[in-house]
Amino acid sequence: MRITYEDKIFETGEFIKVNELLKNEINDKHIACIVNNQVHALDYEIREDSEVELIDCTVKEGREVYIRGVMYIMGMAFAQLYPEALLTVNYQLHNSMFCQADNMEITDEMIEKVKERMKKIVELKLPITKSVMTVDEAKAFYAKSERTYGKFQIDNHAKIISLYFCGDYYNYLYGTMPLHTGMMQFFEIEKHKHGFLVRYPDKNNPYEMGDFMENKKLLATFEEYDEIYKLLNMDTVHKFNRQVENGKINDCILLSEALHEKKISILADEISKRKNVKMILIAGPSSSGKTTFARKLSIVLRLHGIKPVTISVDNYFVEREYNPKDEFGNYDFECIEALDLKLFNDHLVKLLNGEEIEVPKFDFKQGTKVYDGTKMKLADDEILVIEGIHCLNDKLTQAISKEQKVKIYISDLTVLNIDYFNRISTTDTRLIRRIVRDYQFRGYDALNTLKTWYSVNRGEENNIYPYQEEADYMFNSSLIYELAAEKKYAIPLLNQIPQTEKEYGEAQRLVKLLEYVDDVPDEDIPNTSILREFIGGSIYHKED
Repeated sequence: MRITYEDKIFETGEFIKVNELLKNEINDKHIACIVNNQVHALDYEIREDSEVELIDCTVKEGREVYIRGVMYIMGMAFAQLYPEALLTVNYQLHNSMFCQADNMEITDEMIEKVKERMKKIVELKLPITKSVMTVDEAKAFYAKSERTYGKFQIDNHAKIISLYFCGDYYNYLYGTMPLHTGMMQFFEIEKHKHGFLVRYPDKNNPYEMGDFMENKKLLATFEEYDEIYKLLNMDTVHKFNRQVENGKINDCILLSEALHEKKISILADEISKRKNVKMILIAGPSSSGKTTFARKLSIVLRLHGIKPVTISVDNYFVEREYNPKDEFGNYDFECIEALDLKLFNDHLVKLLNGEEIEVPKFDFKQGTKVYDGTKMKLADDEILVIEGIHCLNDKLTQAISKEQKVKIYISDLTVLNIDYFNRISTTDTRLIRRIVRDYQFRGYDALNTLKTWYSVNRGEENNIYPYQEEADYMFNSSLIYELAAEKKYAIPLLNQIPQTEKEYGEAQRLVKLLEYVDDVPDEDIPNTSILREFIGGSIYHKED
C-alpha cells in the first residue's frame, strides 16, 4: 500500500492503523483523521492506498468530533451518578447544547456533581472503543441490557449497529468519536432554565472557553415547537417512522402545515395591530423558506386591509469600484458596506412620506446602478416588505424609526431528533433543502452546493446570527416530515459525489442520516407548503 501524508509517502505490505503509522506526527491537539476524504478515529486501520490528513478542532470535522466526545462524557457522568435520569439533548444554542432530564428536576447540586465527574473521566483518559454488531447480535445484547442507548439504530432500519464503549458505559453518537476521554479538556456544564447547558469552545478559539451568549428568543422558539411535537408524539425519527408505518403520515403532514398557517396568521394579526408600522423586514439563513413565507404572510395581511409591496435590496449595491473585498481579495457582496445605505435610506424615507422615487436596477455584469424610468410610490394602505441578510441589522434602515418597522427572523429550526441523545442539526436540514433546490431550480449538482456551503455559512455567521435576537418575531419554518420528503431527491444526488472529492465524507454522512427516515410521497404534500419551494410544485412560485 502507498499511504500519503502531507509530503511524505509510506509503503507497507500490511494493514496499519493511522496512529501507528503517524505516531511521530500526532500531537495532543489532533482529535481525528481524514482518510480518502472520510472522517475516522485516529486508530482507523488502513487497508488500501490512501491519503491521510490529521485534523484538530480548528476545522469543522474535528470540532464535531470534539463536541461528540464532550456529550458522550456528559452522558457517562450522568449514568454513573444518576442512572435513572432520562436525558434528552434538545437544541444547539451559542457554543452549547441545551439538555434536559425528562423525569427529574435539574438542580445546581446535581450539575456540580456531574461537572466534577466529567473532569475525573477526562483526567483518567479512558479509552473509547467502537463495537460493531449485526442486527441479531444487537437485539441479543439489548435483551440482556438495562439501558437502551443506541437502540434507535435497530428501530430505524440500520443494517449494522454501532456502539461506543468506555468501561461499562456505552452509547451511540452519530459520527466519529475521539479515542479516549482525555481528548476533551475544555468544556463547562451549568444549569440553565429548566435544564442545563453543555458548553464547548468557540470554533475561532477552540482551546479556551468563552462567554455564553444567551439567545432567549431562539430558545423560546425551539421550546414551543418541541413541546408541540412531544404532545403529538413525533419528536424522534423512530416515532415519526411509526406514524408512516401506521398509515398516519397525512395527519402528521396536515398538523405540521397547520402549525405554520396558525403561526403566520397570529403574526399577521400582531402586525395589523401596530398602526404605525410601514415596513416588514425579513431575514434568515439560506434555505429557510423566506420567499414562500413572505408570500404567505403577504396574503394574510391583505385580509387585514394591508397591501404588501416589495422593494429589493439587491438593486442598491454600491458601484463596483467601491465594493469592499474580503481577505482573499475577492469582492465581498455580503457585507453591509457593499450596499449603498445612504441612497437606500433616502428612498425609504421618501416612500414612507408618500413621495415618489425612481427605483434603480443593479447591473451585476457592469457593476453599476441603471435607471430605466421605473417609479415607485407607497399608498396609504400599502406596507413595504424587504427581505435580505441584513434586515435585522438596524444599520440597513437607520433612517427609519423603530416604531415604523417590524423585524422577523426565519429559520429551519428542526426539533426532530434521531433519538434522545442524537439531535439533527438545523444546519443539516437547511443544507439538504439547498441541495435539493439547487438541483431542481438552479442547475447545480450536490458537489457544487457542498463546495460553496462554507462560504454561505460564513456570511450567515457574520451578518445574520449576531442580530437574530434583535428580531421582533421569530418564525420556525421547519416541518417535521421534511427529511422524509426530501430523501428521494437528495440521496441520489449525494451518491453521485465520487470518493476522490473532499466533500465525499460529508455527502455520505448526510446519506446515512436520511436513510434513518421513512419516505413520504410527494402527492401527500400540499402545494402551499414551504417545502414546495425546494422540491417544486409550489402554488406561490408558478410564475417564477
